[in-house]
Amino acid sequence: MSDRIPGTLPIWHPAFLVATWFGSGLLPKIPGTWGSAAALPFAWMIAWYGGPWALLGAAAIAFVAGVWAAEIYTRHAGIKDAGPIVIDEVAGQWLTLALFAPDFVTYLAGFVLFRVADIVKPWPASWADRALAGGMGVMLDDIIAGVYAGLALYALLWVTG
Repeated sequence: MSDRIPGTLPIWHPAFLVATWFGSGLLPKIPGTWGSAAALPFAWMIAWYGGPWALLGAAAIAFVAGVWAAEIYTRHAGIKDAGPIVIDEVAGQWLTLALFAPDFVTYLAGFVLFRVADIVKPWPASWADRALAGGMGVMLDDIIAGVYAGLALYALLWVTG
């Protein structure tokens, strides 16, 4: 079976739902981008109602839940970092946006910067991607990319006023 849906993990399993961010990672061609995009409305709502600390806390919860879910998903899929796992993008995207008030342009810029950082994987994200396995290996490179993207977004907003 392909890495889209591992044969031994039912789609209703909580680890499957969390790992794929309720199925958004199953969308075609660019699952990481779909996962990041699916994270945005939740980020907006969390930040709108709870402020930056709530979004930072949500990113931490997504990280912990993601380590658990990705560990189970990768074990069942037999693949180190299966494409449909996008909870790492959710946590990284939320971390990128955690210090900023909900604003369309800011969130769009944060989305683009996070996708670039996630794809390019600047060190130590590249190291984490290669060296770590299991749930931690899936999650940590995106958290590092989220830190880089958040710093880049801060710099961009500072430069542009």
